[in-house]
Amino acid sequence: MAVALVPLPALADEPAGQLAEKTDTLAEVRAHKELRWGNDSQGGAPYVFQDPMDPNHLIGFEVDLADALAKKLGARARPIQGQWDKLLELLARGDFDVALNGIEVADEKKRVALLSRPYYAAEERLTVRRGDEKAPRTLEALAGRKVGTLPGSLAERILKRAGADVRTYDGGQNEIYDDLRLGRTDAVLLDFPITRFYGEIEPELEVVPGALGAVQYAIALKSGDEAMKAEVDHALEALAQDGTLADIYGRWGLWNEETSKLFGGMQAPSALPEQYDAWRAAVGKNPPFWQRVRERYPKMMGLFLQGAALTLVVSLLAMALAVALGVTLALLRTYGPKPLQFLAVAYIEFFRGTPLLIQLTMIYFGLPELGVKLNPFVAGWLALGLNYASAEAENYRAGLASVPAGQLDAARTLGLTKMQALRHVVAPQAFRVAIPPATNDFIALLKDSSLVSVVTLTELTKTYENLASATRDHLGLGAVVAVWYLLMSLPFARLSRWVELRLGRHLRRAV
Repeated sequence: MAVALVPLPALADEPAGQLAEKTDTLAEVRAHKELRWGNDSQGGAPYVFQDPMDPNHLIGFEVDLADALAKKLGARARPIQGQWDKLLELLARGDFDVALNGIEVADEKKRVALLSRPYYAAEERLTVRRGDEKAPRTLEALAGRKVGTLPGSLAERILKRAGADVRTYDGGQNEIYDDLRLGRTDAVLLDFPITRFYGEIEPELEVVPGALGAVQYAIALKSGDEAMKAEVDHALEALAQDGTLADIYGRWGLWNEETSKLFGGMQAPSALPEQYDAWRAAVGKNPPFWQRVRERYPKMMGLFLQGAALTLVVSLLAMALAVALGVTLALLRTYGPKPLQFLAVAYIEFFRGTPLLIQLTMIYFGLPELGVKLNPFVAGWLALGLNYASAEAENYRAGLASVPAGQLDAARTLGLTKMQALRHVVAPQAFRVAIPPATNDFIALLKDSSLVSVVTLTELTKTYENLASATRDHLGLGAVVAVWYLLMSLPFARLSRWVELRLGRHLRRAV
């Protein structure tokens, strides 16, 4: 299976209206012999996740299913990372051909996407702390109790109807069970596959007998893409008939009678649950920290390097845009005519006063409604650059204000034009004042670049989240990724200090 990271995309925008041109997905899949399927590997086992023994590969029962499905369609499967609760929006944009990642069959999903025939059926299972005599064990007992689950899931709707105090998690499934184990919640309600991989293996937790609901998974396709749906349905039937589906579920320890009934009595698998056993052996108990440092973390350095490269490239390009635009805004606000001053202030207040995540979402998901569709890298770069330009503008305005007005007047008296006075007298002094806050902004931008993972880019933080979820190792890998960020930010801090000192010496000689 291919490496889970999305390669650095081209910087050019895709043409507007391309979304409509991609409606005939089946023809494109056959032409390119490639099935692009959207997923979120941060969710973890057993769906799609990085192999704890070889993090350079994606594994999971849906990875196997995607491979088998693509083979039936005469193509190869290519996974594309996306945030789980935004997979259907990304599908509608045309970022991939199908979404295959525990997409539940529900009316609200049918309103925004086409769903294939169900390929898996599961129960909703409740997990509590072992030995907790006050733990809720029935639907009625959940009223008012703190219960963890995934946002937008059937389990969340069941809990809300029962009057529970619902706690949802956007990260991996492991965190939900960690909070239960640590006493932050009273129970967890999730689908059987998640319960089997995260609830059953914990000695401190107990899975309550019986189901509190039932859910089915389907493959999501673009609305109106009936030809692709018919082909996917046909492929799923064929995989059930030849025993491929049963063996996939068998290898991952997920075979059940409910799924068999979906296909009119699918034969039991011949495969042993080797993948489930391997995963359990790999993450049942993490080895000591220094053993992980010696044996596990070196295997992950390639993934961290790719994530860091993407983080650095998008941050540097965004900062370049922010500096150029910020200087322009600062000059307009300080020396421009009144109407341009007003526009500069309006820009600064808008981008400084609204969350970066909202701006990114508007650019990536909102602009296509106006016929402007940007690729993920361009959207991420643009959102970061436009947002940080407002901060840079204020830095440079403060720098300009720090230069006494008499210096500009003196320069003009000596015969310099206003532009010459700004360039040779005011700007060097203002720039030196603005360097420290601008450096702080770049380091902050470096960290804020993690938000671009919302638009399918797997940068450094997303890489960490995927690996930590797959290996259930948040602390050790957290230290590793912290070192990566430190190594990236320290050289720029030193460079800033060097430039500040150099510019200071020049000014002192001038005095």
